[in-house]
Amino acid sequence: MNSSELIESFSEFKELKNIDRATMMRVLEDVFRSMVRRKFGTDEHFDIILNTEKGDLEIWRNREVVENDSEEVGQSDRITLSDAQKIEPDFEVGEEVSDEIKLGEFGRRAILAARQTLVQRILELEKDNIYQKYKDRAGEIVTGEVYQIWKKEMLILDDEGNELILPKTEQIPADFYKKGDAVRGVVLRVETQNTTPRIIISRTAPAFLARLLELEVPEIFDGLITIKNIVREPGERAKVAVESYDDRIDPVGACVGMKGSRIHGIVRELRNESIDVINFTNNIQLYIQRALSPAKISNMELDTERNKASVYLKPDQVSLAIGKGGHNIRLAAKLTGHEIDVFRDIIEDDSDVDLDEFADEIDSWIIDELKKTGLDTAKAVLAVGPEELVRRTELEEETAAQVLAILRAEFE
Repeated sequence: MNSSELIESFSEFKELKNIDRATMMRVLEDVFRSMVRRKFGTDEHFDIILNTEKGDLEIWRNREVVENDSEEVGQSDRITLSDAQKIEPDFEVGEEVSDEIKLGEFGRRAILAARQTLVQRILELEKDNIYQKYKDRAGEIVTGEVYQIWKKEMLILDDEGNELILPKTEQIPADFYKKGDAVRGVVLRVETQNTTPRIIISRTAPAFLARLLELEVPEIFDGLITIKNIVREPGERAKVAVESYDDRIDPVGACVGMKGSRIHGIVRELRNESIDVINFTNNIQLYIQRALSPAKISNMELDTERNKASVYLKPDQVSLAIGKGGHNIRLAAKLTGHEIDVFRDIIEDDSDVDLDEFADEIDSWIIDELKKTGLDTAKAVLAVGPEELVRRTELEEETAAQVLAILRAEFE
């Protein structure tokens, strides 16, 4: 392989790997200087001239002319007068001789070694370029194409052909991809394994949802709305706490969009993950109340020292607070940083009596009529009064009065 072929092959490689010209020149010169040192013991008195565009390489050796019997004869930077005059008859002692060394003089083995060194250096540069490119991109969204699928991870190629790794643990449970599919994820971290950088991307990290919100909600991108915290159970549910620095902007409404237009695209990307957007507040009781939405809290006891909250809810609200599979309460606890215990708030008075207990004294159809209006207990009926009772039900005044008398007698 001659010099032009060597440089030409490198130039093609350089364009594929996006290596800048200055780096290319430096690497090439280092490789050829290394080859010179192996043959001559030093490269101090050699000039290497490269022209990568034309594929030219020139190696010039510079030596000082000395007398034939000089003690300096044999030094790498000296040449005898007789040898110098073979190059040019006019040379005299003390002058400097520059003669070109052809690549072929190094021998085939040296040239092949130089080429191997060149390839190795380029691979190292490529690895370093990938590492430098991605090390500061943690938290950014990247898009790639599925190239290979293994049991525990997938290999993704970005638009420049760089390899990205999407581990199974960073995939949403409902994710299913085939070779050639487009994948979006967030750069989680850059690892180095045996000097090779591994770019790990994730679809389950909270940062992925944060970046998706930035893309869909201009107010977040512009800094008018801030995402205070995000917690996720990938593919199931997520809670996002947002805050607006502009009183005119409703942060929750801006994130959800008209009829959910902004949030729907994100939900689809996250495989129908339910996303609760709540308004952030420094009032921890109100924050916990919002975090447990859509459940409505009756009462709350807060232990700030232990970061613990005891929440009391009506029986029909408990299941809403806990959520399917416990997702809602777990996420609320993560979002607020408080351990949340849920208790049923039994509103009914212990001294009250269920209407069914009066079946021996009150006809069953009357009891059913009262229950239709939401009156299940004796005290609930007594609290309504006779006029309201007649208005709500189809009972006559006399019948209503009799019912009230029976119920009142129970407590007297």
